[in-house]
Amino acid sequence: MSSSADHTTPAAHSSPTPAEEQDVVDAIAPLMPLVLPVVGGVLMFLLAFIAVFLA
Repeated sequence: MSSSADHTTPAAHSSPTPAEEQDVVDAIAPLMPLVLPVVGGVLMFLLAFIAVFLA
């Protein structure tokens, strides 16, 4: 019979840790000062266009 020292678990092997995946919210957060005014301007333009078109 083999001894228990011959059996190793996957945690016992030293393997390089994979790079942490960046969170989607953390990736978009630095762009918010640019994205929010642009999207707000587009939304106001579309709402004004609809108001003028229907008037």
